[in-house]
Amino acid sequence: MRLRFIFSEVWNGLRRNSTMALSVVLVTFVSLTFVGAAALIQAQIGELKQSWYGKVEVTIGLCPENARSTQCAAGEVTEDQKEQIRKVLEEGPVSALVKKVYFETKEEAFENYKKLDNQGIADLLTADQMQSSFRVKLNDPEQFQVVSDAVAGMPGVDYVQDQRDTFSQLFRFLNAATLVAAALAAIMLLAAGLLITTTIRLSALSRRRETTIMRMVGSSRTLIQAPFMLEGAVAATLGALLAVGALYASVRYVVGDWLRASLTWIPYVGEADVLTVAPYLIAIAVALAAAASVVTLGKYTRA
Repeated sequence: MRLRFIFSEVWNGLRRNSTMALSVVLVTFVSLTFVGAAALIQAQIGELKQSWYGKVEVTIGLCPENARSTQCAAGEVTEDQKEQIRKVLEEGPVSALVKKVYFETKEEAFENYKKLDNQGIADLLTADQMQSSFRVKLNDPEQFQVVSDAVAGMPGVDYVQDQRDTFSQLFRFLNAATLVAAALAAIMLLAAGLLITTTIRLSALSRRRETTIMRMVGSSRTLIQAPFMLEGAVAATLGALLAVGALYASVRYVVGDWLRASLTWIPYVGEADVLTVAPYLIAIAVALAAAASVVTLGKYTRA
């Protein structure tokens, strides 16, 4: 009987304040969409790092002939110097960090350059003008600095380059996008909280006489406040479900069908990631409604 009464009051409250309830649904939907987007962007960054960082290499450029850098003032790298560098990588203190060492000759460097050249510059060069190098794959790409410190400054070494730098700008952009989404989400969540508070306040004021009578006949505070709390929770939860649906559709059709078909070499987040985020979005919506209810009901349901 009590449950029937509570649900009846919730329905009546939502019907009476349908415009405000719809506003709560829409604002919660937009704000939680930004929250979910921020979470999915971070998941995407994790996917990219896991995939790309496992493939990148450390490039140890060796001194070429007629080098201009002060590091190569002694001239082109010698065979003995190459062997010393290889020993440091394969037998030295950093050998445990090194997964594979590959030596790229000038000829191989020239052939690789020709494959990438689309401006005809390779026609003006010869293999002797290229720079040999060691390509080093690490067990943990995050340990680049340790390996760099071990070989940088050795005779014959021109530079040490971490290929992760190639992706750093992309990751900075994605992190910035996450911050923007999170900031917009925070603003919209604040707006949603204020709207929920206003909706509950209007509903409580419109039924002030009823709640006073209920208090006088001995109804518990929980029974009086439950319909108002559920009104906010229902509206916020509907907004959260709409946000989950929008994120799912975006990942399914925009990311899955369009981006994955256009850029096949990038690992993308999928529908499973949206389903992982979904419970948190619903929990945020319920918590937001509960917080707004606690702030409002103590005053406006007092007899």
